[in-house]
Amino acid sequence: MTSTQTKENKGNILIVDDTPENLQVLSATLSDRGYTVRGVINGKMAIRAARSGPPDLILLDIKMPEMDGYEVCMQLKADPQTSEIPVIFISALDEVLDKLTAFKVGGVDFITKPFHVAEVLARIEHQLTIQRLKQQLIERNKELQEEIIERKKAEELAAAASLAKSQFVANMSHELRTPLNAILGFTQVMSRDSLLNQENLENLRIINRSGQHLLELINDVLDLSKIEAGIIGLDERSFDLYQLLDTLEEMFHVKAETKKLQLKFSVDANVPQYIKTDEKKLRVCLINLLGNAIKFTLDGGSIWLRASLADKQPQPAAASEIDPNSTSAQESLIWFEVEDTGVGIAAAEIDTLFDAFVQTQAGRKAAEGTGLGLTITKKYVQIMGGDIGVVSVLGEGTSFKFNIRVFPASSSEITVATLQRVIGLEINQPVYRILAVDDNQENRRLLVKMLQPIGFEVREAENGYQAVELWESWQPHLIWLDTRMPVMDGFETVRQIRTKEKQTQRRTVIIALTASTFEEKKGEIIAAGCDDFVRKPFQEQILFDKMACYLRVRYLYQELPRLPVGALRRYCVSEKPDSFFRGLLAQMPQSWVQELYDAANDVNEELAIQIVDRIWESHPTLADALKDLLADYRLDKIMDLTQSSLK
Repeated sequence: MTSTQTKENKGNILIVDDTPENLQVLSATLSDRGYTVRGVINGKMAIRAARSGPPDLILLDIKMPEMDGYEVCMQLKADPQTSEIPVIFISALDEVLDKLTAFKVGGVDFITKPFHVAEVLARIEHQLTIQRLKQQLIERNKELQEEIIERKKAEELAAAASLAKSQFVANMSHELRTPLNAILGFTQVMSRDSLLNQENLENLRIINRSGQHLLELINDVLDLSKIEAGIIGLDERSFDLYQLLDTLEEMFHVKAETKKLQLKFSVDANVPQYIKTDEKKLRVCLINLLGNAIKFTLDGGSIWLRASLADKQPQPAAASEIDPNSTSAQESLIWFEVEDTGVGIAAAEIDTLFDAFVQTQAGRKAAEGTGLGLTITKKYVQIMGGDIGVVSVLGEGTSFKFNIRVFPASSSEITVATLQRVIGLEINQPVYRILAVDDNQENRRLLVKMLQPIGFEVREAENGYQAVELWESWQPHLIWLDTRMPVMDGFETVRQIRTKEKQTQRRTVIIALTASTFEEKKGEIIAAGCDDFVRKPFQEQILFDKMACYLRVRYLYQELPRLPVGALRRYCVSEKPDSFFRGLLAQMPQSWVQELYDAANDVNEELAIQIVDRIWESHPTLADALKDLLADYRLDKIMDLTQSSLK
């Protein structure tokens, strides 16, 4: 017994046989092989034993007094407590019918007496293996069911969180767009003032452009959930790359000057001016990277934006000779690099730099931003068919470099908006009554100031009840209706008006104004009864166009001066490196260099041209290069070069 107790238990076997000798032989054999064995001599005892301590397997004789093996097996299979125990019949009966009956009542195998021990052991081990695998399958299935339940709970929680996020984003969208609508709108109203001088007009344009940039940034941050859902696509259009870079340089110039930073844009000569890709996403990427560079560069540092072309394969013709509408036009890769001399990024933070809501230590100290800028940038770059990387040395600076796929374009493809302004109504038209409905006073006043000077009669309502009352008493031709208002929202307002219209046989044009990009969809707005909708912030031209469409209003226009496509080209694409100038300036008299520095420092372009002209005959290479800088209004670069040469 001692040796068998120390062996690993391979399974519990119940042997049922009315012949004691058979029990003894099987019990001894199986015990020696590591099984725990119990033996009983009749069917009733077998059923009691199986119920009291279910074995792993039963060896069951067929011919027994009182209750044969078939009956025992049927009762075991009928009891849920013992139904899963495998039963191997072991009998002297060897007719086919006997074996079929054994399998029919639930047996898993049949051994004929006299038996070979090796055969019995093999069949037992086979059935126990099947049983173990079956049990593992049951347990794994149970685990999977539990995982499914847990996953379903997690999905329900995620759906609830997503709904909460969408509601939050919708509210934030409304709260951000509403004041921005007033800011952008009133800059348009003020720009109509003929008494404003050119400087003030330019200031208004800068405010308006900055507001537009802010609106685009807000839109992109709100679009993060759409990016994650994979529903943001590529909007490829032809545009002027140089003009885009000019706009960005102007946008960041003041902030860079405030921190005494040198902001330098450099574009290689082979970079095409007109390209086709997603301009909006490219602009967002550059704004995010330049904004970070300025934020994390200490006063007196430097920031560079460089653009270069890496052709995928040799072009068959010069860029100017390629027909952009041709299917044979080859796509290229443009590399953009934003480098700074800022605080740098620790090596341990590089791996998580592009993760959402993750900020570097420097970012947390600055206590600015949401940690989404680089996440959006990377996703946008990938959508544009490129990739982005970063190299940084802590305390010395950082360089972000990304590429995008572009197609060549031409200036003829660039759409230039018609620059004309509505200044009044043509004569011999009705006096159009316009109702402005908005709970925000600034937005109501904006509509009044936009429409009243043109010749429209305008009244205001701050909620839906007032709007319905004015509709009944004043009968407006068109209603500009905010969708989110207290007391009665825009949807209920339009429903009530449409119901009342059935009794009056007249119909008012109702155009919804919405500041949200999530909670209201065009289909829902139209289904509520509105004729159309406009998103805030809006351009005044959109309002006038909508009224012309629905009311057949005819306007008087003032033509505005326009800049030709590509006019904002500050970059001398063949600009020489600093080393080129330093070598030539070192050969010049210090007095002459001092004169040129003083002229550049005084922003005296005419004097600078005269000074350069004096050296043309003796130093034509230097003179031509300096004239290129003067032609591009780069007095700042001339001042830097001459100053370093005087040291």
